[in-house]
Amino acid sequence: MSLTIEDYENKLSQAKARLDKAFIAIRKSYNDKEREEFDNASKALLVCERHLSAAKNEAYADVIDFPVAWDVGAPLPHLFLNGHKAYLIFYVKSVDPNWDGTYTTIVDTASDKVTSLALVEFEHCTSAKLGSPNDEVFEGHPLFGKGLELYAPMQIMNSNWIKEIQNINSVHSNYNPKNWENAKHFFFGFHDDTFECIARSFKVELHQTSFKNLLNIVSEKLIN
Repeated sequence: MSLTIEDYENKLSQAKARLDKAFIAIRKSYNDKEREEFDNASKALLVCERHLSAAKNEAYADVIDFPVAWDVGAPLPHLFLNGHKAYLIFYVKSVDPNWDGTYTTIVDTASDKVTSLALVEFEHCTSAKLGSPNDEVFEGHPLFGKGLELYAPMQIMNSNWIKEIQNINSVHSNYNPKNWENAKHFFFGFHDDTFECIARSFKVELHQTSFKNLLNIVSEKLIN
């Protein structure tokens, strides 16, 4: 038996109540049990948000498979694009075994230091942007409360941006709606920036090199 929108709304209300309860518990006693329940309740709420939005045929965000995780504190994403290609560079998440919480590592893109960097190529990219909002105002995003998750690689389903761009292109005499069937709206929420693009697919390369050297690699890819 399929669920109704009212059923999904009830499930969402229950998930919110569970998360509220978990939040109160974790403030009183921040141990492994409370932390695990808070994490599980948070994930359950996101699932309910997605199910309800999908049932209402609204735009919503869903997590996608992605081979690497970016640095949460200073990913420093850089976007490079022309009319046909788009490349995104960012620092990959790493763990310092000696970190004790008493110092901060400064990331310098001008340094020659070799580090872990991801290079993401978005194939058949129609549009791309990098900028506001940052993580401090993430809750103000129109898709917040519709499955949107910070620091996670996501795809926006039923994307209004795709519909907007497609509608603009529909005035062309050779417009063919089938050309848009494989368009996907990708969304990456970083610490200081949000990256979004419309593309058909992406591929990821992991590099152990300096930021400056990877810039040279991207320059060659854009030219060729």
